[in-house]
Amino acid sequence: MATINAYLNFNGNCREAMTFYKECLGGDLNLQTVEGSPIEAQCPTAMKHQILHAALTRNGLLLMGSDMVGPEGYIKGNTMALSVNCDSSEEINSFFSNLSASGHIIDPLKKQFWGALFGVLTDKFGVRWMFNYDEKQQHQTV
Repeated sequence: MATINAYLNFNGNCREAMTFYKECLGGDLNLQTVEGSPIEAQCPTAMKHQILHAALTRNGLLLMGSDMVGPEGYIKGNTMALSVNCDSSEEINSFFSNLSASGHIIDPLKKQFWGALFGVLTDKFGVRWMFNYDEKQQHQTV
């Protein structure tokens, strides 16, 4: 079954914000910095301690975040996306195609360094969507 989770973007204070949410909500917090990641060489040195991806999990709760922003930069209002974890390549392609119609593709669907098919778009209403399909993860849960 596909799921939707909130994905928050921050302006360099993702670690602080996600630590605060952990204090408020409990759970386990995983922080991946730019430093040591496969995209480290593509980022300015000043970004090495910023958060590439954060995940706060507690039972069924999943809150994700990052200091990484799109090409338009950090603008209040574009700081949240709906992150959809798909069950199949057919599902991710269908969702991506349907929601990108009359919208704007930010990052086309492609295999990413974490092994999943991933893409980002803004729909015709200005809502940002992130799509992920990890075939290995699907086979592990079956």
